[in-house]
Amino acid sequence: MTQFLQQMINGLSLGSIYALVALGYTMVYGIIKLINFAHGDIYMLGAYIGFIVTTKLGLGFVPALVISMAGCALIGVTIERIAYKPLRHATRITALITAIGVSYFLEAGTQRVMGAGVQTFPNVFENKTIILGGLRISTQQIVIFAVTIVLMLLLQFLVTKTKVGRAMRAVSVDADAARLMGVNVDATISMTFAIGSALAGAAGVLVGLYYNSINPLMGMLPGIKAFIAAVFGGIGIIPGAMLGGFFIGIVETMVAGYGSSLWKDAVVYLILILILIIKPAGLLGKNTKEKV
Repeated sequence: MTQFLQQMINGLSLGSIYALVALGYTMVYGIIKLINFAHGDIYMLGAYIGFIVTTKLGLGFVPALVISMAGCALIGVTIERIAYKPLRHATRITALITAIGVSYFLEAGTQRVMGAGVQTFPNVFENKTIILGGLRISTQQIVIFAVTIVLMLLLQFLVTKTKVGRAMRAVSVDADAARLMGVNVDATISMTFAIGSALAGAAGVLVGLYYNSINPLMGMLPGIKAFIAAVFGGIGIIPGAMLGGFFIGIVETMVAGYGSSLWKDAVVYLILILILIIKPAGLLGKNTKEKV
């Protein structure tokens, strides 16, 4: 039981990072039905911004987190305006291919500027271990989980209680009707990219803190797993992204703890296949009929 609970704690820490990245996927898809495969690389840029802030500027964890979120929000809006906005009325496959191209561009650009090697993320605060009934909980895990919960609560408040959130929900349901009601659709879409990218930037700083190493290709695999988490929970549904992120993180740690770490990625992909076969809309999603 102790080992099981320990793996649950480790899974919640890892799942917190997946959940933050999955929120960006699900928000963008909910608004413009675009699967932004460059989102994992924005998460990578967030880690590098946090690395620069802590190593070059000598600032602490909180300033690094805030600056990384702001920087990634700006990057996300810039990408949306340059790469995605001109393709707003193009076919979905065109936008998808563009997203893959943006992903490669960000990876190659980071390798060019920061180098292709692995960078060591600094310890921005002392990592202590707390032992409770045989369970080992590090202060890093507590910080990661606490930051994730706070950001998710803020996002839920923004979406459900603010004018910006109402605009997002209106555009998600019917962009044309929202435009007729006076909603600035372009600004709403840009705000969605900004918020989703800011959450990915926060996840990048947290994963650098957790693993103490970053590299230009670090966003590929976690980005895919976060996408699987969004699909599992119901892509386009914010609570579903949170649930999916935590679930994927726990599954990974359980497979690594009770089986083999070589199988953890395969199990995650198997979950994607099963959810697409059994319930394509995700756990919290509803099947909708489209008129043709």
